[in-house]
Amino acid sequence: MPDLFVLQNVVKSKDVVKTIPDYYNLCLSFLELLHEIKPTKIISPTDSNYIFYQFDERFNHKITRPLNGDLFSVKPEKFKRNFDSFFSILEALKKSGMKGAEKSKYKIFHNNKGINSVIYTIQQSIGSVGDSFDNPNQTRKRIGQLFEQLIQLILLEIGFECESRTIKIPLPNNPEHSMSYELDLVFSRGKAIITSEYPLIGANEIIGSVKTTSKDRVDKIFLDKYMITKMLGREISVIAIFLHDVQRAKKQGSIFGINSTFKAGHFVGYSLSLKRLDGVYYIDPRPNMISDSVLSREISDFSRFLLHDIWAITSKV
Repeated sequence: MPDLFVLQNVVKSKDVVKTIPDYYNLCLSFLELLHEIKPTKIISPTDSNYIFYQFDERFNHKITRPLNGDLFSVKPEKFKRNFDSFFSILEALKKSGMKGAEKSKYKIFHNNKGINSVIYTIQQSIGSVGDSFDNPNQTRKRIGQLFEQLIQLILLEIGFECESRTIKIPLPNNPEHSMSYELDLVFSRGKAIITSEYPLIGANEIIGSVKTTSKDRVDKIFLDKYMITKMLGREISVIAIFLHDVQRAKKQGSIFGINSTFKAGHFVGYSLSLKRLDGVYYIDPRPNMISDSVLSREISDFSRFLLHDIWAITSKV
């Protein structure tokens, strides 16, 4: 039986999870662990789609983050099937681009949220292992790094060039001063075209910001696009990828309520007042991102990015 202490060490280590199969193995081990130890399952009283698991006394009865039951494949066999379909889609995309995922079986899988489910299950399994630590804050950064790496590996798997990058941009008219930017992802279809005219971000490259949640981060992403575009003197494409915008909150006398961390007013304000992002994608979008006419024009789910938008965006640069 998988051991939660072992999985804790896997999550902490920077040398174990390096490939997509590594993510698969970690996730499957966690799901098998849930199946074996049967932790207490708690349904949120404020949103029945979300559940929690509570570990036993060995882990001080720690409680996982809220998990969307519509996306989290708790049964190991279901996750195995979904992952096989997911990896087949990645192979088809690498071979034939956007047309590669047009087979009816892939469309059915996509329409059933299969792509989002696989990524969500993997990342939230990692997050749930992190929640079992005595001090979950000690793994918070690592969990974010693993999500960023997962998205990077997916883009590499479908044939894109993709890397993290730190750039230092001299200030216009003040070259003795500069601003540094740590970019989560810089990706392109084909090798980057770096020239003396475009030394920091190639003419065919796109910046991707990858975060588990937009909480306290969405402002910076918009500002970064505005400032980088302004300082480089040309339009820079920037997209954002988020896992979710959900956190636990005490509501109606229960500690298992659900709160949204998405700031709709800020998001719309920045979209209208600064430069619009070239795409915003969620693995687990909030309901208002679908129902609100303004938000739904700006935000899509990640599967649309993978199957369509990434190919369209990169064809324009």
